[in-house]
Amino acid sequence: MFSSIGFPGLILILIIALVIFGPKKLPEIGKAAGQTLREFKKSTKDLTGDVTDEIKEAKDIVHGKESK
Repeated sequence: MFSSIGFPGLILILIIALVIFGPKKLPEIGKAAGQTLREFKKSTKDLTGDVTDEIKEAKDIVHGKESK
């Protein structure tokens, strides 16, 4: 995703963010972004775990019926 931006582009984005939001708001924005990303990853992991469990149960039912 960020491979096409490069290091100079990333520094430019950080400088623009610093000018727009100021030095006091930038850590708060970073913290909020980190918490949002953490919650998203947790929700994604929970969702994929639920789907994996459902698939496993369905396979067990199918294999249980075939073995009878």
